Amino acid sequence: MFHRGEIVELTIDGYAFGGRGIAKIPVEGSHFIVFVDNAFPGQIVKAKIDVKRKQHAEAKLVEVVQRAACEVMTDFQEISGAPYLFIPEELQRTVKTESTLSTFAKISGDRKIHEKLDEYIESPSTYFYRNKMEYSFSSIEHVLETGEEKDDAFALGFKRRGTWWKVENLNRPSGLFDKSWEEKLPVLRSYLENSQLPAWHPPKKTGFFRHIVVRKSFKDDQLLVHLVTSSEGIKSFNVQGFVAKVLELHGPRIAGIQHTINDDVADRSKIENGRTKVLYGVPMVEESLLGLTFQMRMESFFQTNPQCAELLYQKAIDYLLEDLDESVEILDLFCGTGTIAQLVAKRRGFGKITGVDIVQEAIEDAKENALKNGLSNVEFYAADVGKFLKEHPEYEGKIGALILDPPRAGIAPKTLLKTIALGAKRIVYISCNPSTQARDASTLFDAGYVLEKFSLVDQFPHTGHIESIAKFVKA
Repeated sequence: MFHRGEIVELTIDGYAFGGRGIAKIPVEGSHFIVFVDNAFPGQIVKAKIDVKRKQHAEAKLVEVVQRAACEVMTDFQEISGAPYLFIPEELQRTVKTESTLSTFAKISGDRKIHEKLDEYIESPSTYFYRNKMEYSFSSIEHVLETGEEKDDAFALGFKRRGTWWKVENLNRPSGLFDKSWEEKLPVLRSYLENSQLPAWHPPKKTGFFRHIVVRKSFKDDQLLVHLVTSSEGIKSFNVQGFVAKVLELHGPRIAGIQHTINDDVADRSKIENGRTKVLYGVPMVEESLLGLTFQMRMESFFQTNPQCAELLYQKAIDYLLEDLDESVEILDLFCGTGTIAQLVAKRRGFGKITGVDIVQEAIEDAKENALKNGLSNVEFYAADVGKFLKEHPEYEGKIGALILDPPRAGIAPKTLLKTIALGAKRIVYISCNPSTQARDASTLFDAGYVLEKFSLVDQFPHTGHIESIAKFVKA
């Protein structure tokens, strides 16, 4: 029916977990199903077939040809990172809840998951909630007004949906990041374009301007600005002029400005690779979560929506500590910068808490922040979680409660078995991908754990993402 790479027009009839629209194509008394990323019921879309199977296909959204009747247009500029920007929030909540619970039940085998739903936690702010945003430069522009591709351009904004080489200029706020910054971004773009230095040309791997990354502290209403360029034409770049322009536009809100020279031509290379120099101010800002202070460098991992993260952490810690013996030892696995471990340490005041994460920089941040927050009952280790558990058998039988917050892929099967072998009576599992959490839940059920409570957290309004918190107890 379809072939890979083909662009087709589809009517979206339903919604599947993870922000996938469902198109049903009548075929000999049945239906051929096409899942379209980031589409919504009621829309007519153009989509590019990415995967073809016997009974279904998977496709990437190219553009929305006709809006759904439910959509309410706003003044925000639509970007690929917010596909449901015009979908009413109550509808977003409904489809996220139903699709997540049904998927969790199917994968985990827990058919009573609907009864165990404790709470759907909404983001306190549904607009301007992000604390970090990356903007790309390109000399190939997708012109929003005409839909044409323009070469030898100077574009600064977000990559066109489904492409890696062309960028749509951000001409007005996206509704996700700081409003004032995005209102003034076109002025900064014009200033940089007038420098006569070219934007990066992704196919040719040449050009000067590559990215601008901005990190925001909600606590102090300050911004860290990070410009990434190549070295091609660096001697012609007016560094102090750039600094002066940013300060002219944003004044005392600017905590620091950094410049990285990155000549790595790989499109997906880490933007901070290369030589970095602080041009102005300091290289970090501070954020506050539930009364604790955390330092954030540009490259630090930190929750993208800190206001909602506070609610997520509160719920997770409630699950962890309710009716828990105060002397019980706690292990926080995949702890990142140790935020949860530190918040638990602060609330408990005593009892040992140990955090483990493979990212060395994250653990360094965790130790530094724990010291700053005056917490002595928490310690951190930089190690692969599976290897750590193998090398420290002394934890078996001594851990009363576990916090798990793994990456999207969930927990590796062998690591999960080592985790179960610890014998903790309580496990609180935080997930940014409830489908892999459901897979791991099935293993926990086989090991004698029962799912007691389950909450959903919408940290990313206007997207298909949803996070979940599950409380497992040993039967």
